[in-house]
Amino acid sequence: MVFFAHVGPMKQQFSFQLDAISGKARRGTISTPRGEIRTPAFMPVGTAATVKAMMPGSVRETGADILLGNTYHLMLRPTAERIDRLGGLHKFMNWERPILTDSGGFQVMSLSGLRQMSEDGVTFKSHIDGSKHHLTPERSMQIQKLLGSDIVMCFDECPALPASHTQIASSMRMSMRWAERSRSAFGDRPGHALFGIQQGGLDQELRAESAEKLCKIGFQGYAVGGLAVGEGQKAMFEVLNFAPDQLPENKPRYLMGVGKPDDIVGAVARGIDMMDCVLPSRSGRTGQVFTRRGVVNIKNARHQDDPRPLDDTCNCPTCSNYSRAYLHHVFRSQEIISSMLLTWHNLHYFQDLMQGMRDAIEVNSFANFEARFHSQRKIGDIEKL
Repeated sequence: MVFFAHVGPMKQQFSFQLDAISGKARRGTISTPRGEIRTPAFMPVGTAATVKAMMPGSVRETGADILLGNTYHLMLRPTAERIDRLGGLHKFMNWERPILTDSGGFQVMSLSGLRQMSEDGVTFKSHIDGSKHHLTPERSMQIQKLLGSDIVMCFDECPALPASHTQIASSMRMSMRWAERSRSAFGDRPGHALFGIQQGGLDQELRAESAEKLCKIGFQGYAVGGLAVGEGQKAMFEVLNFAPDQLPENKPRYLMGVGKPDDIVGAVARGIDMMDCVLPSRSGRTGQVFTRRGVVNIKNARHQDDPRPLDDTCNCPTCSNYSRAYLHHVFRSQEIISSMLLTWHNLHYFQDLMQGMRDAIEVNSFANFEARFHSQRKIGDIEKL
């Protein structure tokens, strides 16, 4: 099954190919001029043009096909205009593969007390120096074009949950008006894609209305927005039981800001193709490590004499060369190498998880993969196995 999201010269084409389905789980390929993205895909987050504690080549070695950059942070420092003058974000951060940038909407909406919103856009004060800025759909598109993003996100509002039905409906409808303005400002950019963002909180009818309006505007991909904002996993999965089905089958589906390994597996089981989260790098810096048997807290004293690797089935450089005892020591000693090694393992684990799901979908055995994933986590990280 092959579907094309943009028709143009082959070398400039953005396309999505759906290769296999297992239940609702989908295996596909997004093609861009900068390379292919295998889906389901997890995008490491490079907030300020870097995945914290990692070199770009090392991120690629973990299996990442695409990174996420942050419009809000980059527009403030070093500014999109400066990045453009220096050759664009890919050259600036030494990452030649695809980059997706968020619109800045989520970060701006998080600035409680520092922003004022109107139909035109949002005026806010920088968290860095208090300087005033005005971000609109048009400005967001301009910034992301200056950055050279391969996948651009519409500017939207993301209300925190819980919120009233009236608030969510009003916010969603304004986001749809902003989506139309984003589409007009984006224009025709062969080889680049603009994704619309579905909103509507936990309400199925509002989500359906949002999806209908987005499809009418027309985008190369669609995101499920407004989740992972405090509603909890149960509520999120209830929305994902219907929200992806409201979006076109022949376009990539992106769940924004998710998440934990069990969130990711559950999202893929419900038809999601792309995800991002700061969790692998943030957890690495705080001593939390993800393994097939769950989370390991390397700061715990029980690891100080443990010669084992973090995960004896993992072939990442951390597990291949360092013991838990060493990792415990460098974390407790606040050595920089601790953040590097733990983040490297976490990113490798997340990409290995994605590859495992892709392999399972290809042979129509995703349900077996999902059952095995949960059974291994139930075992827990037992000291003596």
